[in-house]
Amino acid sequence: MTEIVLVNGPELVTYADELAALLVETVNGGSSVGFLAPLDRGEAAAWWRQRAASVDAGHHLVWLARDGERVVGTIGLIRPPLPNARHRAEVAKLMVRPSAQGRGLGRRLLSAAEEMAATSGLTLLILDTESGSLAEDLYRSSGWTECGSVPDYAADPAGELKPTTFYYKTLVDPEAPGEAQ
Repeated sequence: MTEIVLVNGPELVTYADELAALLVETVNGGSSVGFLAPLDRGEAAAWWRQRAASVDAGHHLVWLARDGERVVGTIGLIRPPLPNARHRAEVAKLMVRPSAQGRGLGRRLLSAAEEMAATSGLTLLILDTESGSLAEDLYRSSGWTECGSVPDYAADPAGELKPTTFYYKTLVDPEAPGEAQ
């Protein structure tokens, strides 16, 4: 059974090599998550380790989907540091290994981030994804609203500029009486 766990900074460092393998597999497989292919595993592990301080400070939350000790998926929630943005966060780096896809892990990871955001008082989530990607189906079917597309916003792993579509989701505290998502 695959478990979804929220990790702290030291745990993130412990899993950095596993997360690096996931990131390299994702990028080298053609998914646009901010890196160019071929991605070096050492560089990917260093990137994850650099997030540890932000995770410990509570600015960046990271969940892992673990199958035993093997990381098969991840998602992040990034809170902006600005006082006027305390009500929102950005969903980032949703990744599931190709060998683990089709089992609902992406949806479970997304739900974990949404639930934590709602219970911690956040009312708005945003994210972006490459226009036309398979991820768009997940976001739409999970109640996210498309709010626009920007041409040539980011390079895909091969370095080609692609359009990006932005989504948002309004949240309510699931503990609040009479409110529903």
